[in-house]
This record gives sequence, C-alpha cells and structure tokens, in this order.
Amino acid sequence: MKIIKSALLAAGAVASLGIVAAPAAAQQNTTGMPTVPIEVWALRDVVNAVQVSPDGKHVLVHVVESKEGEYLLKIYKTEDMSKPFRVLNADPMEIISASWVSDRYIFGSAWQQNRSKVNGPEQGTYDYAGYAYDLKTNKFQKIDGNFGIANRLPNDPDHILVETGTAIPDPSGVDPFEAFRPRSYYKVNLARGTRSLVLKGSEKYPTAQFDNEGNPRWTVGYDSGTKEAITYYRKPGEGSWTELMRYDQDKHENLYRTLSGFMGLAGFDPDNPSIGYVIDNRGEDKAALWEFNFDTGQFGEKLAGTDQADIMGIRTSSMPGDETLVGAIYPWDKYRTIWFDEGEKALYEALEAQIPNAHQVSITSRSTDGGTMIVSNRGPRDPGSYWLVRNGTMTKLGSRNPLVQPEQLADVEFIRYPSRDGKLTIPAYFMRPKGEGPYPLIVRHNGGPHVNGVVGYDEWDQMLVNAGYAVLRPQNRISTGWGQKHFDAGYGEHGLAMQDDKDDGALYLIEKGLVDPDRVAFMGWSYGGYSALVAASRSPNIYQCVIAGAAVSDPEKSYKQRRSPYSPKAIDDWAQRRGMIGINPIKEVSNVNVPILMVHGDVDARVLYFHYEDYKDAIEKAGIQDAQFLTLKGADHFYTTLMFEHQQQFYTKMFDFLKNDCGPGGL
Repeated sequence: MKIIKSALLAAGAVASLGIVAAPAAAQQNTTGMPTVPIEVWALRDVVNAVQVSPDGKHVLVHVVESKEGEYLLKIYKTEDMSKPFRVLNADPMEIISASWVSDRYIFGSAWQQNRSKVNGPEQGTYDYAGYAYDLKTNKFQKIDGNFGIANRLPNDPDHILVETGTAIPDPSGVDPFEAFRPRSYYKVNLARGTRSLVLKGSEKYPTAQFDNEGNPRWTVGYDSGTKEAITYYRKPGEGSWTELMRYDQDKHENLYRTLSGFMGLAGFDPDNPSIGYVIDNRGEDKAALWEFNFDTGQFGEKLAGTDQADIMGIRTSSMPGDETLVGAIYPWDKYRTIWFDEGEKALYEALEAQIPNAHQVSITSRSTDGGTMIVSNRGPRDPGSYWLVRNGTMTKLGSRNPLVQPEQLADVEFIRYPSRDGKLTIPAYFMRPKGEGPYPLIVRHNGGPHVNGVVGYDEWDQMLVNAGYAVLRPQNRISTGWGQKHFDAGYGEHGLAMQDDKDDGALYLIEKGLVDPDRVAFMGWSYGGYSALVAASRSPNIYQCVIAGAAVSDPEKSYKQRRSPYSPKAIDDWAQRRGMIGINPIKEVSNVNVPILMVHGDVDARVLYFHYEDYKDAIEKAGIQDAQFLTLKGADHFYTTLMFEHQQQFYTKMFDFLKNDCGPGGL
C-alpha cells in the first residue's frame, strides 16, 4: 500500500478521463447507435463509494480517474472538500472496497489478477487481500485472504469481525450450495492487522450471523443423513446452538427458503437482545417480517407484509450504531418501504424532495451526532449520485457516470401481464426511447435465473434505449421476491414455461401497439445467455436475433462437473432441470434459426469458457453461418471484472451486430 499526492476533487475526476460527452438528443434516434458515445458507457463506475467517518470529520471517496486506470481511495476533510487530504492506492493490487469502521480506521479489500487460467468452477484468476488503514498514523495493515465484514462491532472501535470468501459479495444466488458452504469468522485487530479465530464453520453449522457484541446468534446447517436444512439460534453469551426448525431438502417446495437469499434473521432489537427480526413465509405465499423471541424460541407478531410481493429486507435507523427497526423493504416499481418510524420517513421524504431525479435514495453513512451524512441516489435518470449533507446544506460530490445527463436517459415503466397458461401475472420493467412507437424491442433477462430483478438504473438498458431500442425486463416465473407460487411455477421449466413468460411479454407489447413484431431481439448474460441460446432455436420464433453473454450453453456438462453425491434430492433435481433434463442449447444447435452473437470472458470462473468454445465448435460443425463470436480477454463473469477495454469492445460489436446482422435489414 502506498500514498499518492493529488489535488483532484472526486466530483471533478472525470476531467482526466479524456472523453467529451455528447449533447442530449432531443428527437427520436433511428440510427441504431447510441447518441452518447460508446466510450462513455464503457467507463467503469467513476465514483464507486462515498462515506463519512463516524465523527463527521472526514469523507472517503473510492474513485477511478482515467479510462484504463485503477481505483484510488481519496480522503477529504469535511471542512475543506476542495482537495483531498490523502490519496491512497494498493499498488500492485487495486483497492476494490473501502468502509469506515471507526473514526480512525478504514477497512476494505484489494485484488490483483495474477493468473491467466481458470482451474475449475469458482477458482478465479484474482488474489485478494484485506487491509486496515489507520488515519492517525497514515499506515496500512495488510490482512492476507478473501474477507468481508461480518460485523463492525460498533462498541469496540479497535476491532471488527470478518468472514472468509466475501470480499466481493455474490448477489446472483446461482449457487444453491453457497448457504451450506462453511466459512470462518475472525476478530481483526485494526492497529496490528492480526486476526484471531472466533468461529469455524462446519457442515452442521456452516455460517453464522452475529450481533453487535460479536455473539453468534443464528445459523442454518445441513444434516446429510436426513437431508434436512436446520435453523439454529443462540441467546447472547451461550456456547451452544438450539434447534428452531428443519425443512426437508428432498422436497422442492422447500427450495424457496434456500435459494431466495433473503429469508432468515434480518436484525435485532437494540433495546432487547432477546428480540430479533426474521423474514419468513411461514406457510404463506409471501414472506413477511416477524418478531422472534430468543428466550422462548417462538415467533411473535407479524410486523410487515404485503399480498403482492415478499418482504426482502429491513431498514434500520440512519444513526450509526443504532439498529432500531424503522422499515421493511419489498419489490414493486422500485424497492418500496413500509415505514415504522415517522422521523426516518420524513427525513427520506425531505431528501427525495431535494435530490434531482430522486428514485432509490439511501443514507449510506452518517456522523454520530447526526449532523453530517452521505446520501446516494440511483434511478432511471441518475446513474448513481453522492451527496454531502452538512450544516443544513446539500452538495453533490460525484456520480458513477458524470458524462451521462438525465435528459439522455429513459424512465422505467412497471407493467404486469398474464402468462399464457393463466397461472401467473408476470411483473416486468419496460423502457421506451424518444419518439412514437411501435419501437424495435430487445428483451433482456437477468442471471440466476432466480434473482430479483427490480430495475432502477441499468447501464445496458439505458445504452440500448439511447440507441433507439425499447427494452423489456420480465420477472418470469422462478424470479424471487414475488412469492413462493411465482418461484415454484418455474421448477423444471428452464427453457420452457420460463421462456414462454419472456416471449409473452414481447407479445403483450406488440398487442398494445408499442412494439414492431418484425423488430424484436433477445439479449441475456449468464442464465440470460442460456435463455438467449434457447430463444435462438425456438419455433415459431418471435426474435430476429439473439445476443448471448457468458452463456450456459451446456448445462448438462456443468451439472456433471459440479454435482455432489451428498446433495439433497431437491437441489440435485434443481441442478438437473437447468439442462440435464429439459432444454440443453448445445443439443439444439441444428434448430437455430436466427443470427447469434456470443460473447464470453476467457477467465470466467462461474460459467467456464468451455461453454463458449464447445458451442462455437457445434455451430461451425453444423454449418450455421449467421453466428458471430467475441472473446473478452482477461474478463471474468461479473460486471466488476469488465474493464473499459472489455466494455468498449463488447458494445462496439453489439451495436454493429444489431444494426447490420440482426435479421433482414438489421433491428
């Protein structure tokens, strides 16, 4: 780790990017190319994180200052935001996260790409290290390993609790075994950079959630003999676990609680350590927020729930160290809050009234006296902005993409349409370009496939709309957040009814006169890439072409590579039904009837590169001419590994393909 001297203000870091923003387009774009230059869309997030220290005296900014540059950590004094007090990097590694854990210390992670080959699933090419930065001594302590923060231990400013394997959280939920993979938990001395083991995960108790005093309080384990997932809890200070409930993992009806990723302990009552808050559906279709008594082991009052969507999370007080429950979060047109605290509700409403294009507003950090805070906003017309609120004034500090203007972006419309089998109503997000329809449409699908896909600001969506294309993002069956019935309806329907749900969304928009039926394409990444390859071989086909990124082209091969003989039946069946049973794209190559663009990183550790190579070979052997292939050298699976050159290469190829090769006359 080393210190760099610099006088660049975070909000003005874009000046060194060497890119000139295009003026906002005032009329319909029919060129098939974005009016905002591709090199603007290809930027990594310019400002990635901003936080104020608990004492309110300093602000950290995680920022990149050039197209090919690495992230720096800048620290400002709040009394003088015109120039950084300190500028830090981790050469030869790159700082990828930073967070205040006390007035004096910042904890985060760094990475370095040291290999050019993936040795197996989830065995990526990056090495990781944690670090503790001491503001007082201006020194780093390196902590070797892949760590994320498990608890900041607010009552112990010299220590934090970390857990293994979580430097970059994986929100995809694609790995059904993640919940049962043992982690280790360490107490880190921030001054010395040393760590001591607190809890080592096992098969029976693989992970744990801790309270602010560092007590393990909640875990979900797996009994390989009975094939049951078992939830355990502890009271503060206890040294052993008490069983709460168990679910048979041989039954697919219980998969939702494993794969949803949000059911379980959500927080504690700061005034009563015996009371916790648990999200669970408890035999109902939609998950709700419940009170839980650790003394009696009993559920109490249902605190929040809706009949339209699951409760997926909670809000606690914006005051640091205060875990008071103030709201419950559920998905809809955006992530909505059921408020319990009128003061917090009024504060958020006041912030939303002052921030331009306010959509998903969040107080990311706040001083202990409450007088200074960092507020972020992200939404359809804001790529992500950061605001300093201090002494009654609000100042914009920076943006994830300061070269994109609100008038160059499109609103997101929340729609719902019926599935063709009449069993479900499918939520979806629709974006339209300037001008009158019917529009050319690109149907996009998230990965997972069971992640919740509420759309606020999505860079790929906005880029496509800026080029004149409408975009539809269906939440087809199996998507989480919409209840167990919606999830269970997708069991065994990969490439089948799940695919119908996406097609039905396009047909719904065509029926409404919003979309040209002869100008529809499909684009997806990861599971969405699998879905794109399935779409390429459907008949009759409503698409003129497909774009398949990081696509699972041979799920049968993946299953055989990853399967475990100890897996419960439901999880094993789940894995098989993603292609071992059902639609396997590589076996459908002879049925491909529209042009394909396939894109893949050559060091993808989630969807290994053989998916790309094998499918390309199959296409060539079948003599199919309307297929193009692009390898992104050095790119892994997730967006964070797509550097400027990767994105510029991908976007340039994509728009050329859409304009010139997507069916007769292009899209």
